[in-house]
Amino acid sequence: MPAPVVVDSIAGIRAAVAAARAEGRSIALVPTMGALHPGHLRHVERLRELDPMAFVVVSIFVNPLQFGPAEDFERYPRTLDDDVARLELADAVFAPSVAEMYPDGGALVTVSAGAIGGTFEGAARPGHFDGALTVVAKLLQIVCPDVATFGQKDAQQLWLVERMVRDLDFPVRVLQIPTVREPDGLAMSSRNRYLSATERDAALALSRALAAAESEADAGIDAVLIAAQAVLAEARGVEVDYFAVVNAMTFSPVPDGFRGAVIAIVAARVGATRLIDNARFRLG
Repeated sequence: MPAPVVVDSIAGIRAAVAAARAEGRSIALVPTMGALHPGHLRHVERLRELDPMAFVVVSIFVNPLQFGPAEDFERYPRTLDDDVARLELADAVFAPSVAEMYPDGGALVTVSAGAIGGTFEGAARPGHFDGALTVVAKLLQIVCPDVATFGQKDAQQLWLVERMVRDLDFPVRVLQIPTVREPDGLAMSSRNRYLSATERDAALALSRALAAAESEADAGIDAVLIAAQAVLAEARGVEVDYFAVVNAMTFSPVPDGFRGAVIAIVAARVGATRLIDNARFRLG
């Protein structure tokens, strides 16, 4: 397939989408911040499996609204040329500048992530989810896709995006893409490139803790938490922020005796790099 067209303006991507719709093609969006890895590419592959004729837009935009003052906005990898070269299955890459997305220097009106947006990742990164939802809302308005993909690896963000789409009546289908992992279990992430060899080995504690938790699912929440915490307590070089088990429907911590679909979530700092991971299973 030919290389995707790269568009850096809102007017340009709207024109490309309009032309595709005029040809009777459906529109699909894969929102990313770039620094693409096989996990991102799986989104495009899945869309092609579902509709080979879809017009697939991959957005690449490092969104300043979701980074706090002490976070790695300037350090976040920007590899546009390499990313475009890997997107041979996409039709268009929307790679706007910050000035194109926020011509007034920011957004006066933003989307609030509500109470859930202030928990877990939101507690560690105040304002992060307001910024993430705001840029997702903008991308959905700009591209107007029929379907948009979001990865299960960012479990809280995925839950909030689905809730925003439902609460604000966005006419889009949210397609969940399962987490893609390295052969040893490490969840693929653009931030993995920051890890030294020693730190990468230490980071495997996150996926091992999740596997230990899932192995105790039939025994209930207490056994799940004990199993995970035992793995994390032995991990050297891993500073745990949180490990929790939440109701998959409400993203609230599950009470004793809960039975049903849950998501075990973990966040930790390995060296200077903050990593997250999760696992989905049923309790009881």
